[in-house]
Amino acid sequence: MINRRTFTRAVGLSTGAAAVSLSALQTNASAATGSAEPSSATVPTVTPGTHTGFGAIKQVNAGLLNIGYAEAGPAHGPVVLLLHGWPYDIHSFADVAPLLADQGYRVIVPYLRGHGSTRFLSRHTPRTAEQSAIALDIVALMDALKIHKAGLAGFDWGSRTADIIAALWPERVKSLVSSSGYLITDRKAQLMPAIPAVEHNWWYQWYFATERGKETMEDVDKRIALCRYVWTLVSPNWNFDDATFARTAEAFKNPDYAAVVLYNYRWRIGLLEGEPRYDRYEKLLAAQPSIGVPTITLDAALDPFTPPGDGSTYRGHFTGAYEHRTIADIGHNLPQEAPSVFAQAVVDADRL
Repeated sequence: MINRRTFTRAVGLSTGAAAVSLSALQTNASAATGSAEPSSATVPTVTPGTHTGFGAIKQVNAGLLNIGYAEAGPAHGPVVLLLHGWPYDIHSFADVAPLLADQGYRVIVPYLRGHGSTRFLSRHTPRTAEQSAIALDIVALMDALKIHKAGLAGFDWGSRTADIIAALWPERVKSLVSSSGYLITDRKAQLMPAIPAVEHNWWYQWYFATERGKETMEDVDKRIALCRYVWTLVSPNWNFDDATFARTAEAFKNPDYAAVVLYNYRWRIGLLEGEPRYDRYEKLLAAQPSIGVPTITLDAALDPFTPPGDGSTYRGHFTGAYEHRTIADIGHNLPQEAPSVFAQAVVDADRL
């Protein structure tokens, strides 16, 4: 999930700026901090869960991986990549993808490393998951599909990945939608203690640092039960059913899932050193680089990791055309809980 140090002030959520209602966002009455004109294209409102899946999953060799991905929309339309987080998968975008396809976009929704049908090409490749490694996976996917430039949109791990690509390879990014704002991990800051309530939100990160957590993640049934519990905590208003969770939980059966997730969280808090091949990228990311591509940031008001201040804690990282929106009554899995709002942000960011 998201970078705890970015959200040290996450306690006191209700004292932040008033959240925007879903209906207001769907008519483009957003909490805009940029000066761009509203989009002329309005995404229709759909009931979350209208779509339950995708067509046939495609596979392509890209970098170190054979990546599984869903695709929707016209083959020659402007490209949007939708990037999921943890503990989720491509089904977070089951409603978003057709909404964007209907707007003329070619939509690509990949499984991140360790998820779903994505596999490492070599058994000798270390199952690491530094933030830059995951970003390079997506750049390699773009190369493999001959996509020079695309809109990027994500949440959780997906936001971080999109932020990194926008910061380090801005020529590859047309626009950005980043749920929870600026999520590039500052590992040095992570070494410092946070206030107790913030540490409490990160219980699973500390759990994964223990042998108990490792044993849980390496047991398929136990890891699935843990992930379902996390869903209930971070999306308190989302009344998902068993079938919705079960569709996503299939992605957690990937043989590399436990290794990738454990590595990612242990690496963030300094318990593991990264692979040398990624050192130069992590050095750049440690400087917390700015993002200059057109961006809309989204904060879900019921997400326990959303900081107060209506995006003010990370506003300075975005130097290009920019808008911020706070979404009322929605939790961490924003695209699946509020697909029309998320899709509208993608369309609007493309027009900033």
